[in-house]
Amino acid sequence: MFHRNIKLIIAALIFATAVWQFTESNIGNGIFLLLLTLIPVFLYFKNEFILLAFLQLRKQNFPGAQKWLAKIKNPETALVQKQQGYYNYLQGLMLSQTNLIQAEKYFKKAIQLGLNMDMDLAVAKLNLAGVAMSRRRKLEATNLISEVKKLDKQGMLKEQIAMMKEQMKKI
Repeated sequence: MFHRNIKLIIAALIFATAVWQFTESNIGNGIFLLLLTLIPVFLYFKNEFILLAFLQLRKQNFPGAQKWLAKIKNPETALVQKQQGYYNYLQGLMLSQTNLIQAEKYFKKAIQLGLNMDMDLAVAKLNLAGVAMSRRRKLEATNLISEVKKLDKQGMLKEQIAMMKEQMKKI
């Protein structure tokens, strides 16, 4: 909605208003404004459109998630680096349903930019392994699957890894 720098300016203005309220002996207003300052700071690090796209993905609503991602006009300038990683990760997830070649590009860029959670990184690499397998690059797929095993500490991707290995035997 707002550029990332505007969010910081809004937070600074709210903080300055909170300090002013404290000097005027309006302690309740100052505390409320300090708490209100946390919202733009949180949205600086977690983009609201990416959060809404994740919520749509949770409901398996891919068109809805794509709609929210489309509202981010210029991700290179509007998002910080980790947000750009998640933007590319979500775009890759959307395109993995239809266009594997473009999805590979987005997943590689997401891994390059970085993802906060190991599970997200594991899913991105697992999708890349699937793309590599479909293009008959068995060595690359094997390397990516071994990286996924290291990242999957909870064992949530065991079945998918086993399916990939079975499919690799057929190649």
